[in-house]
Amino acid sequence: MSTPELSRRAFLQGSVIAGIGISFAPLGSKAFAALFEDKVTAMPQPWYDASGKAVARIDGVSKACGAKVFARDIRAKDMPGWPQQQGHALLLKATRTEQLYQGFDLSLLSAELQPDRVVTASDLVKDGIAFPDGHHLDPLLPEGQVPMFIGHPVALLIWKDFERYRQAKNILKFNDKVIRYGATAPAFQSDPYGSFRFVRVGGTTPFDRDTFSSLKDSMLFPLIHNRKPAWGEGKVSGDLTEQGLYHAEQMQQQLQSPPDDWLVFDERFKTQSIEPCALEADNGNGWFDAATGTLHFVVATQCPFEVAEQTAHMLAPSRFGLQKLNMHPGYTVGYGSKDNNIFVFYAALAAIYGGGMPVRLANDRYEQFQSGIKRHPFDMHYQLAVNKQDHSFQIFRAHMDVDGGGRANYSSSVAAVGATAAQSIYYLPRSDLAATAYYSRGVEAGSMRGYGTLQTMAATEMMVDEVAERLSIDAIELRKKNVFQSGMKNTQGAIPAGALRLDEILDKAAQHEIWKNRVARKQRFDAEDPDNLYGVGFAICQKDFGTGSEAPMASLEFTADGRVSLRHIAIDMGTGMATSQALLVADYLGQPADEIKTGETEWPELALTTSGNPYIISQAEQDAALRNPRWVGKLASPSSATNSSYYSGHATREAARVLFIHGLWPAAMAIWSRGEHGGLANPYVVRRENAHWVDGKLTADGMPPIPFKLLAHKAHELGLVTGVSVHGFNRWSWAEGEFEINGQRERVPLDALAVKYGDGAEAAKKAQMSRNGFHLLDRVSINYPVTQLNNAMVTYYSPVATLVEIKVNKGSGEARVINHHSWLECGRVIVEELVLGQLEGGIAMGIGHALLEDMPLYEGGPGDGTWNFNRYQLPRAKDCAVWTQTAEILPPLSPSDPAKGIAEVVMIPVVGAIVNAVAHATGKRLRDLPLTPARIKEALHG
Repeated sequence: MSTPELSRRAFLQGSVIAGIGISFAPLGSKAFAALFEDKVTAMPQPWYDASGKAVARIDGVSKACGAKVFARDIRAKDMPGWPQQQGHALLLKATRTEQLYQGFDLSLLSAELQPDRVVTASDLVKDGIAFPDGHHLDPLLPEGQVPMFIGHPVALLIWKDFERYRQAKNILKFNDKVIRYGATAPAFQSDPYGSFRFVRVGGTTPFDRDTFSSLKDSMLFPLIHNRKPAWGEGKVSGDLTEQGLYHAEQMQQQLQSPPDDWLVFDERFKTQSIEPCALEADNGNGWFDAATGTLHFVVATQCPFEVAEQTAHMLAPSRFGLQKLNMHPGYTVGYGSKDNNIFVFYAALAAIYGGGMPVRLANDRYEQFQSGIKRHPFDMHYQLAVNKQDHSFQIFRAHMDVDGGGRANYSSSVAAVGATAAQSIYYLPRSDLAATAYYSRGVEAGSMRGYGTLQTMAATEMMVDEVAERLSIDAIELRKKNVFQSGMKNTQGAIPAGALRLDEILDKAAQHEIWKNRVARKQRFDAEDPDNLYGVGFAICQKDFGTGSEAPMASLEFTADGRVSLRHIAIDMGTGMATSQALLVADYLGQPADEIKTGETEWPELALTTSGNPYIISQAEQDAALRNPRWVGKLASPSSATNSSYYSGHATREAARVLFIHGLWPAAMAIWSRGEHGGLANPYVVRRENAHWVDGKLTADGMPPIPFKLLAHKAHELGLVTGVSVHGFNRWSWAEGEFEINGQRERVPLDALAVKYGDGAEAAKKAQMSRNGFHLLDRVSINYPVTQLNNAMVTYYSPVATLVEIKVNKGSGEARVINHHSWLECGRVIVEELVLGQLEGGIAMGIGHALLEDMPLYEGGPGDGTWNFNRYQLPRAKDCAVWTQTAEILPPLSPSDPAKGIAEVVMIPVVGAIVNAVAHATGKRLRDLPLTPARIKEALHG
C-alpha cells in the first residue's frame, strides 16, 4: 500500500505533545518504500473486477504468502538509519502476592550472561519516568512491597546481543529462585475500578416519556465503603441519584413480594477468564538517539495516536531530554488485546535505556499468557419478572461483579457496557442494572472481543430460555412477545438508530427445520446414537458498535489521469478494513481506490486541537471550546469497538461525497454543457440527485456516460476540488459543520474539512493550499452532539441469531457442536466474504468460550508464567462444524442503508445457544462457563 507523495518537510512535520515533537511513519509508507513497499503491496492480480466488486482482499496475497509486515517482524537492520546492532530485553516478574518482594538474584547467570543494563523502580523515580494514568501505579514493583498481582514486573533486563539474551532467558525462565521474597504481608488492596447503575422506569407505553432513565435524568454512582459500592436508601427528592435509587428499591421490593400472576426468575451466572490468543504477541522495538533526542519506535498497537501521546507524556519529565518521537505503527492483530496495553510503555522504556542501541522487547507465548490482558470474568445475579398470563417481561434486575485483575485498564468501561448490554433484544418496561469492576490479584483484564457484552447477553439468553421452559412456552415465541421494536427505548432511555429487524430474524428462526422439528430430531438422534444425547439451542442478541466518542479521519484524492488514493486513520487488524474502505470510495467515484494507506496518523492539513475528556466534559466546557474553529471532541479513534465499517466508513464516504459534489459533478456538467445554448444538457433537466455510475461511467437524466478518467482530467483542468481530508466526531450522533467549499456553502456531518484544488486552479487558489498541499477551511457554523448523550451509552446495534445442534457424550460429558446456522443483519454489506469470515471466526471464538477455554484466575493460572497452548484448549476445526455450518445475511432495506459493525456481535449468540442446546440434550441447566466435560458429567451423574 502506498501513500501520496509527501515533501520532506511535510514528512518530518508533526504535532507537539508535552514539548515533544511527534511524527509517524507507518511501516510501508513512502519513507520506507525501498524496504517495505514490495512486501506490503504484493498484488500480482487486480483485487477488484470491472464491476467494482472485490475478488480478493487488497492485502490478500501478501498476507497469504507471509510477506505482510507486522511490527513483530522488524529488527534494527530493517530500519533505515538505525544502528545495526539489535539488543533484546525481558521483564522479570514476581508471582507471590502475599510476601514482600525483596529484590532479585541473577547469580544463576555466569558473568558472560549477565545483562548489560538492569532497570528497576528506583531508576524510574531517579530518572523522572512518569507512566501514563491507569498504568502509573508501580509499573516496576519497588523492593519491600507486595506485588499488586501475580506476574507483577519488577525489573527490565537488557542484553546487547541475541545469543546471550537467549541463553540467559532460558536459565531464568520458570526458575523460582530468581525473585527473592521476604516475610508474609497483607495482600495489596484497592477500591473498585468503577461502579455504575442504570435505572429505568418507562412511560405508559414503550414510546411515551420515561418516568426515570439515565438519558433523561442520570446514571447512578455509589459511594465506596470498605472497597464496595454503598447505594444508600432511595428517597423521593430533587436529587437524581435518590430518585433513581427510590425506583430501584421499588422494583426490588416487588421482586421479593411479586403478584400472584408473576413468575420471578432468580439465578446466578458466572463466566471465566480467557486469553485472547492473538497470533502476534505483544512487542515493540525502539532506538533512542541521544545525539538528537529522538526516540524511534516500532510498535504493535490498535491506537497509535494514544500511544504516541502517552509515551510523550511519560518521557517528557525524564532526564533523557527527549525532543522527538518517531513512531512506526505496524500491522497488528488482537481484537482488543492491543488497546490500552501497558506493554508498549515497557517497550519504550527498553529503548530509552538501551544506551544508544536499538532494543526489542517481545513476549514469547509463555510471557504473553502471563501478562497479556484477559477477558473479564463476570459473576451475575439475574432477576426477571414475567407476567404468567401474557408472558410480558415486567422487571429485569441484574447486579454484576466484574474481576478486573491487578491493573485498571478498561475494566470500568467494560463493567458499564456489560450492564447496558444485558437487555439483549428485549423491551424492558422497568430495569435496574448495576455493575462493579473490582481489583483482584489476577492478571489484568481489559479490552477483549465482546467487551463485557459477551458475558451478560449470553447469560440473558440462557435466562430467557429457562424462563420459557418454566412457562411451558416455545422459547422463540417468548422472545417474539418481548422483542425490542423500532422506536422503543433501551435500558438507558435512548432510542436506537434506524430499523430494528429482530422480529424478522426471530420469524426466520422459528420456521427453520431444525427448530420446528427439534423434538422429533432428538428422538431420532438419541435412538440412532445411544452413546450421545442430542440437543438444539437458540440464542439471539444485538450488540452495540462504537464507543460514544468516535473520531474518524480520511483523505481522498485523484490525479489528472484518474488514479485514486485513500489515506485512513484506522488500523487493519485482519478484519479486511483496508479492502472495505477502498471499495466504499466507489459509491461516489464509480471505482474503488487504487491505493490505500491505513494507520495514517499525521494530518497537518486539518490542524486539529482538542481538550477535555469527551465522556465527562460539561456542556458549558464544550460550548466554550467550540468557539475555536479547530477544536474537535476527540482527535482520533483507535481501531476498536467494531468501528470500521460504519464510523471509519463515514469519513471515507463523506470525503468521497465532497469530491463528487465539488469535483466530479461540475466536471461532468462542464462536459455535457459544452457548445451553444448549454450543449446537449440544456434540453433536459439534469439533476445531481439523479446521477448514477454505470460500469465506471457517470450518467444522469439521459446524459451520455462519462468515464471516471475523463472526469478526473476535466476536474483538474478546471481547478475543481480533487482532494479532500475530513474529520468527524460521533457521540451517538454526528457533529455537523457548515463550510464554504469553492464558493458554495454546504452543511456536512463533519467537524473539520480541507480540500485540494486541481492542476488548473488559479494562482490564488493554489496559494491557499498551504497545509500539506490542502486548503484548510474554517467552519462557518457547527452543531455538536450534546454532552447529555453520553448517558445514552448505546444507540447503534447489529443483531445476530444462532441455532446450534450439539451432542453430549453420556460417559465423558463432552459436548460437541455438530451444526450451526446463523442470521445476521448488518445493513449494507460492503464485502460479503469479509462479513462471513468475521461470522465464522467469531463463532469459533464463541464455541471456545462456551465449551473449552478456561484458566485458573489466581494461583496456578497464567500469571505464574507456566501457561502455553499445551495447557490452554482452543477450538479446532473439529469443534466448530466447519463443513456443515450455514449462515444468512439479511439484505438491506434499501441501497442507502448504512453498513453496521459486526466484529464483536458475531461471537456472542453461539455461547447462549450452546448452553441452551446442552439443556435440551441433558435436561440439566448449567449456568457457569465453560461447560467442560467435568461440569456436564457432574450434572448428568451427580
